[in-house]
Amino acid sequence: MKKLKEILLLVITAALFISLLPAKLTHAQERETINFWYSLGGRNEELIQNIVKEFNKTQDKYEVVATYQGNYDETVQKLQQAIASNTQPDISMIERAYVQQFAESATLVDLTPYLEQYNINIDDFVPGLLGHSYFNDGLVSLPFNRSTPIMHVNKSMLEENGLEIPKTWEELKEVANALVIKEGDEIQRYGLTMPYDTWFPIAMITQSNGRFFNEDGSAIDFVDNGVGHTVFSFLKDLQSTGALYYPGSSSAEDVVQMFFSGKVGLIYSSTGSIGSFIENLEFDYTTAFLPQNEKISTPTGGANIALLNNGNIEGAMTFIDFLVNDPVAAESFIAESGYLPFTYSIAESDTIQEQWEKEPMRRTAFEQLEYAEDTNKSPKWPEVMHEFFSAIEAIMYDNEDIDQTLEEFKNNSNTILSY
Repeated sequence: MKKLKEILLLVITAALFISLLPAKLTHAQERETINFWYSLGGRNEELIQNIVKEFNKTQDKYEVVATYQGNYDETVQKLQQAIASNTQPDISMIERAYVQQFAESATLVDLTPYLEQYNINIDDFVPGLLGHSYFNDGLVSLPFNRSTPIMHVNKSMLEENGLEIPKTWEELKEVANALVIKEGDEIQRYGLTMPYDTWFPIAMITQSNGRFFNEDGSAIDFVDNGVGHTVFSFLKDLQSTGALYYPGSSSAEDVVQMFFSGKVGLIYSSTGSIGSFIENLEFDYTTAFLPQNEKISTPTGGANIALLNNGNIEGAMTFIDFLVNDPVAAESFIAESGYLPFTYSIAESDTIQEQWEKEPMRRTAFEQLEYAEDTNKSPKWPEVMHEFFSAIEAIMYDNEDIDQTLEEFKNNSNTILSY
């Protein structure tokens, strides 16, 4: 009888253990899902997925699921659709110029109350990259994969022609013209090129002490004061001599290939191009600040990270803490992707300092951030951008009158800004 009781006790104990086991396994599997949308493809997509895997290994409360949503514009469109149907992700990469648009519609979380709890030191962030992070005094996004335009230089070509790297517009004009090679009416080599983009005219506007929008974002601010005329007259002058090759709207890759093949000596392009240039160029290559007119100035580019309303704030902020502060996430991503360090801690890390020692052209890109300023911040920027592209095309392709074209652009844009 005693033995029977012992056996019965063992059976009951085993049954209890077995009944508890699935519950424990189920509990271990019930991690809270954090949906993260991003816009980087290729090698950079691999880096993002590696970061997510590392984060998911570091803790057992959250499972970040990262999903590629297409390029920046495609991600914006999908976010707008998701917000309308209340199916938005917890956290998303948003191209910095669109942040204001989402913030105005009150769809982004103000991160200010969560900074201290999640070890985010806003004073450690590079100020030049925070221009699109604030809206109505709220911190609605943080820099992550960020870049600026910079001048990439075929140093070998300049040295062969006894030329110095230009630091001012006047020097740029001299150097770019000196590099031109013509055979009859055919231009075999140009001095300068740049992709079809608003980035570069905007840089030149601020270099001329202008602003794209006025201080409160209610009107275009570079037309009536003549700054726009100065910028586009300079570009057209370069274009007329072959010193500038200005590409078509679908020719972004063409200008890079021209630089690779020695058909142009200078190219304005993203700091994100540095890694590819280092790997593929066969000549002595370096970078330099964009040449100054009245002052040194550069806009910024790339994307920020933002939290969407109605999401898992605790989980999303835990992931942001990892993105910003973990060496694997922050330093390795910056070192391998070619994007700019967004905090001073990352810039001062051994990983980045060692890379800059080997590849000093990357340091130049970071140092130019001291002069970063974005004057095209407005929720209406996406609409105004299309008007600006139309003006650029009219002037640079169709040889329309600069002043008339800019006046029309100003009037159309001010109408957009007024509603």
